Amino acid sequence: MHRFVILHHQLPTDTHWDLMLETDSALATWSIPVQCSMGLPFTCSAIRLPDHRKHYLDYEGEVSGDRGTVSRIDSGTYEQQSPVRFMLHGVNFSGSLTIDGNTIIFEPYSIATVSFSDGCETGL
Repeated sequence: MHRFVILHHQLPTDTHWDLMLETDSALATWSIPVQCSMGLPFTCSAIRLPDHRKHYLDYEGEVSGDRGTVSRIDSGTYEQQSPVRFMLHGVNFSGSLTIDGNTIIFEPYSIATVSFSDGCETGL
């Protein structure tokens, strides 16, 4: 099974989440410009970034080139159900993840009580 990680990426002028899905050779990566509510269903815009090195699966700290810092929000494993649908098995994010163009849709297996942030559509 492949691994995933969600990193909180803090830059001097911006903060966002990086969703990274392990492939055979790299990490397929998306930037989520706003923090979505962990543990609740959400729909967020996302920007596909170039693939990243696998070392980010286990990394927290400063990013080279004066590109801020990253800290882990969640990590775990995933199963690919179709070209656009993935089943995440993490602590904060366990459920169905659909990546449709520039939109990410997350539907949890169950609702957990965790931190909340503004900026995404959420609902039960």
